[in-house]
Amino acid sequence: MTASAVVTARPSVTISGLGPKRDRADPCTVVIFGAMGDLTKRKLMPALYELMKEGLVDPEFAVLGVGRESCDNDDMFRARMRESIEQSDEVHGFDPALWNSLCERLHYTCVELTDGKEYSKIDARLSEIEAKRAPEERNRLFYLAVPPSIFEPIVRNLSESGLAPRTRDAGVRPWVRVVVEKPFGRDLETATNLNQLVLSLFAEHQVFRIDHYLGKETVQNVLVLRFANSIFEPLWNRQWIHHVQITAAEDVGVGTRGRYYEEAGVVRDMFQNHLLQLLALTAMEPPYTMSAGAVRDEKVKVLKSVRWLDSEAIPRNAVRAQYRAGPINGKLVSGYIEEKDVDPSSTTPTYAAVRLYVDNWRWNGVPFYLRSGKRMKKRVSEIAVTFRSPPHLMFGHQTRGVLQPNTLVMRVQPDEGVNLNFEVKVPGAAVALTSEVEVAPVDMDFTYDEVFGETSAPAYETLLLDVMIGEATLFTRSDEVEAAWRVIDPLIHYWEEHPPDQMPTYAAGTWGPREAEELIVKDGVRWREL
Repeated sequence: MTASAVVTARPSVTISGLGPKRDRADPCTVVIFGAMGDLTKRKLMPALYELMKEGLVDPEFAVLGVGRESCDNDDMFRARMRESIEQSDEVHGFDPALWNSLCERLHYTCVELTDGKEYSKIDARLSEIEAKRAPEERNRLFYLAVPPSIFEPIVRNLSESGLAPRTRDAGVRPWVRVVVEKPFGRDLETATNLNQLVLSLFAEHQVFRIDHYLGKETVQNVLVLRFANSIFEPLWNRQWIHHVQITAAEDVGVGTRGRYYEEAGVVRDMFQNHLLQLLALTAMEPPYTMSAGAVRDEKVKVLKSVRWLDSEAIPRNAVRAQYRAGPINGKLVSGYIEEKDVDPSSTTPTYAAVRLYVDNWRWNGVPFYLRSGKRMKKRVSEIAVTFRSPPHLMFGHQTRGVLQPNTLVMRVQPDEGVNLNFEVKVPGAAVALTSEVEVAPVDMDFTYDEVFGETSAPAYETLLLDVMIGEATLFTRSDEVEAAWRVIDPLIHYWEEHPPDQMPTYAAGTWGPREAEELIVKDGVRWREL
């Protein structure tokens, strides 16, 4: 039996330190490389539309789409962007008047992105767009919504063409900022080389390495939950916490991204960025202030404390697998090796589970179990902190070995919120006759939309606004990227150098392979069924 408790919200308090206070972003031109691509249509353009709806962008805001695909004029680009906004599930109602206002701000130019001579076309269009602005208001945001293979030539061409000059400090106007999508490199060596290149061309304050997970409400709420509530932080250590499970499960397969996924796999795609970011936020020490530098300093300390996986430890602490055919919502779906652009003999993992330890004073001996996979039973991402069981239960034999430990769950997606379970006595007088107390778990469940009456802003809406105002807290710093790769790099290379004789598999629509259960059952732990 599980009961539920109602959660209500009291009047809110604003916490300072998350960047400068302002009514809206600076005037700027958002230059999107890969403007005809999937990311632009599904995420970036709907986010910009919503920011306009909320009055958070400046009246002089504009967008210049840049891509290889030829367009006769701006109208073709505008028509495609309108279609993407109308079809988006991240847009709350299509307003023709608002669209008309955005439409006149959209421009497009066809450029061969790797050819530096072509960047004069971008310069010409920017001169037209910025002509009516004062020089100090000609701010530029360059967004690289392109495959990682062409990051290097684009940043070189931006710098060498003079479109994106290096600036001395964050207060210089007009500002220039460059947004780079994940994955940032494909291993430690390439990430280090890319960092060296980018930082030779731009200052750190100009570079925004984006991880859309960090734009989700619950991820940001982790810090508030931990550091604004004294009931949690005294227990947030090895003495009271038994283990932590971090899950990022997807019910979709690789779809049309088979070629990309063959190169990336689940570890590069999810662990190096999303899951290690969630681990860092869960395990970090309190920053002295809620500023970008202070928060990122503490995250880097955690990542540097994660125990490295070597060739002897990996077989005991990590599991990989591929999804095979199975039912999803009553429909049979294909296995991974049957997907388009996937090698039928592929050993690329679509699922991985890893046991990690953070070797510092707070977390010594506490296992962090990370798992992620495609074609799992449902789409859900969460951080589950499981506390230690009471040392002794005096409520009768029926409760011993039955009562579950208290668990605090922070749901990242969907239904963003927080859940806390604890035990209570079931009402009744029978205890006087039996000397046994009937105990039942109660869930206290909080969701943002139920309590605050509104849907959380999509991650890209939050992150794009942060770039426009220069708030870097939710973006990864160069040393943070490299620290994360140092954790994951040995695992990737070990698995590539030691392909399995027979790849473990799991049926689509399940929670993963049998080997994943065997990985943690020796610790007296089971994976949560979400």
